[in-house]
Amino acid sequence: MKKLLQSSPIYDILQKAEHGERLSFEDGVRLFKSNDILPIGHVANIIRERKNGNHAYYITNRHINYSNICKNRCKFCAFSRNKGESGSYEMALEEILEKAMAAVEEGAKELHIVGGLHPDLPFDFYIKMIRVIHESCHDVHIQAFTAVEIEHLSQIARLSIRQTLKELKEAGLGSMPGGGAEVFSPEIREQLCPEKLSGEGWLQVMREAHALGLRSNATMLYGHIETPEDRISHLLKLRKVQGETGGFLAFIPLAFHPKNTELSNSSGTTAMLDLKVISISRLMLDNFDHIKAYWIMLGIKLSQVSLSFGVDDIDGTVQEERITHAAGAETPETLSVREIIKLIKEAGREPIERDTLYNSVQREQRDFMLQKV
Repeated sequence: MKKLLQSSPIYDILQKAEHGERLSFEDGVRLFKSNDILPIGHVANIIRERKNGNHAYYITNRHINYSNICKNRCKFCAFSRNKGESGSYEMALEEILEKAMAAVEEGAKELHIVGGLHPDLPFDFYIKMIRVIHESCHDVHIQAFTAVEIEHLSQIARLSIRQTLKELKEAGLGSMPGGGAEVFSPEIREQLCPEKLSGEGWLQVMREAHALGLRSNATMLYGHIETPEDRISHLLKLRKVQGETGGFLAFIPLAFHPKNTELSNSSGTTAMLDLKVISISRLMLDNFDHIKAYWIMLGIKLSQVSLSFGVDDIDGTVQEERITHAAGAETPETLSVREIIKLIKEAGREPIERDTLYNSVQREQRDFMLQKV
């Protein structure tokens, strides 16, 4: 491997990364324009093991997508519907609570709750949703509402972003997911999601959340019309905010799925691009502890391989994911813990069940439905 590294045209960049030197914008673009995936992945793996040893994390979690009714029409989204449109839905609080309680009974440690920007639901609906789950499901962490949703809720509540977050936190919100970041480039957002919260707005919501002690994830949607320069600019902005707040838990690259979107003529991502994004993200985001492979979007087999390309977290059981499957994802909607552990062990890693904040979870027995093959 040493000879392979030394013969690579990007050896100078890989040396910098391996020695702990911060990579620049120019370094990142050169990495994306290189096809030396094995040297890139090798150094990404060195850094991954330096940060997390041989551990590979997973979580028992459940997704609840409470509504697909959304006032925005992002060109890359297959999930959203107008109110009254065929296929549109919104869950009652009773149905949401029923799903939450069933997940807890099955062993879930986290509820991941996101939905569309519903034009009519009042702010009180969201407060009640978080509060009733928090009061009824004491042992589960509620990770809910993207930065885009938070900005929408602040508008309907006529509150500042910070006050909106405070009220949700008081109701039981534990952390935030990283969705809605897409790609921060104003030019790309103008083409794909002009109605959506800006990239800078997304970052500011996260700053406010972190200041209140609400941790969050961060994401990047790639494989559509963005350029290598757009990707690296996005990563550097995340790195900057992480340096300011330290509030991001993990970075999650999201592979674009074009089916049923306005970009359906796109071919989507390739394995080469997926591994590049994963490993280069590990090299660029030196102040992030965790890089997560979201197997729903990446695919199960490639997620397993990614554990040797910079990834240390393979996400979780998920259950009933709707957003990516609306865009034609062929992965299952859930994996059992046994299946996840098998994937991790076959990759030569040590499986560690975690909670949302990356504390190790110890169980006396594994007798939950989520654990079944």
